[in-house]
Amino acid sequence: MGFANSPYILICLGVFLGVLLGFFWRKRVVEGHQKNIKIQSKQIIENAITEAEQLKKEALLQSKEAAFQVKQALEEELKAEREELKDEQRQLKRKREGLKREWDSFDRKQTELLGVERRVAQQEIELTHKHKEIEELVDQKRSELSKIAGISQEEAKKLLMDTLESEARMDAARRLSRIENEMKMEADRKGKNILALAISRYAGDYVADRTVSMVPLPNDEMKGRIIGREGRNIRAIEAATGIDIIIDDTPEAVILSGFNPVRREVARQALLQLINDGRIHPGRIEEVVEKVTKDLEITMREAGEQATFDVGAHGVHVELINLLGRLKYRTSYGQNVLQHSLEVSFLCGIMASELGVDVKMAKRAGLLHDIGKAVDHEVEGSHAIIGRDLAKKYGEPEEVVYAIGAHHEEQPPQSVIDILVQSADALSGARPGARKEMLQSYVKRLEDLESIANEFKGVEKSYAIQAGRDLRIIVDSSKIKDDEATLLSQDVARAIENKLTYPGQIRVTVIRETRAVEYAK
Repeated sequence: MGFANSPYILICLGVFLGVLLGFFWRKRVVEGHQKNIKIQSKQIIENAITEAEQLKKEALLQSKEAAFQVKQALEEELKAEREELKDEQRQLKRKREGLKREWDSFDRKQTELLGVERRVAQQEIELTHKHKEIEELVDQKRSELSKIAGISQEEAKKLLMDTLESEARMDAARRLSRIENEMKMEADRKGKNILALAISRYAGDYVADRTVSMVPLPNDEMKGRIIGREGRNIRAIEAATGIDIIIDDTPEAVILSGFNPVRREVARQALLQLINDGRIHPGRIEEVVEKVTKDLEITMREAGEQATFDVGAHGVHVELINLLGRLKYRTSYGQNVLQHSLEVSFLCGIMASELGVDVKMAKRAGLLHDIGKAVDHEVEGSHAIIGRDLAKKYGEPEEVVYAIGAHHEEQPPQSVIDILVQSADALSGARPGARKEMLQSYVKRLEDLESIANEFKGVEKSYAIQAGRDLRIIVDSSKIKDDEATLLSQDVARAIENKLTYPGQIRVTVIRETRAVEYAK
């Protein structure tokens, strides 16, 4: 029995040994395969690191090359600007020489003007004598009319007064026209010396500042996404920006309301980015608002630096530069305050060069005159006084500090630069198209101008042109004579001054035309 089972046992032992050998052999193969995989993985990682280092070196070389090209372009641009500055300096030198010659000529003309004034005084004395003669003539005419015509004293007086009034008006018109022409010639020569004082009175009234911005939407469904579930999105935007969001029946638009123009601009740009991105939720809103705020600060600083560079104001404190940049998003009566400040600076420079005043100091004062408007919604007081304190705090020259505080006459002007800043500020704000007014009030003013002119006797037609700054009046030549046209223009101008409120000044031009027509048969 034991022998019979021996082959079976041997077979089992053989199978067991075969299985055991197969197990060890498979284990050895798997270990070898794993080792090969590790070696290959290590090789792949080393190759990837080598390739990344190579790419990094190439990118670094490209960036250095780009930086070199940018530097070279900036150097070329700076060289061109230096050449332009040299040309401007040469032009200024020629202007100074011309101004000196004109100043010498002015001394001579002033003597001539004194002579003209003496002649005018003599003419006034003659007019006084003529007035006495007229009174004597009136008494004489009254007696003669009473005796000859046999009319009552009241009727004779009325007839005589009408005659004398007509003659006196004609004589006064002729004399006034002659004197006015003489004075215009002298005033044109003397104008440069009194330009600062004259323009300082050139100002006007305007409408209120804008305190809202409108953001367009791709569709009305976007309003619901801006509001969010239970209003959480709109609350998050308002909390992050400090600006009220008004969602009404206006199609495909929302309104941003707030007195701080910088915050309003942050809210506008952030809302536009959220709309374009499509992801609108509180977390994303805070992230976008923070990014837009940083970008806007960089933009404002660059705008302030560019403004100081444009007017040649060097050494301005960095905080004043940042405040100048904030004016890019500030409007005054619809006029951008940064552009207005640049315009005032250039006007101050032009007038200062004509008057022989320090051009750089005048342009610097003109650029910074409205710096208080950058923070006037945060600090109480007039923007002129706020700007004066800021300029003094950050080390501006005393002439600039005082000119800023005096440009709206919160303090009396003391120098020519103070008057120049006042004049340039008024001129920039009152020039045509600088500031906006409501269409209804604009049209009403044009209608009122024409209505006032049409009330006068002898006026056929009147036209308000040049945005209401020029009134053309066409008169009946049979009723209004040439000398009476001068008096009519003055009467209309006085009526406009008494009845209307308007920016700047209005020129009244009376046109009288005589036509002779004949037919050849």
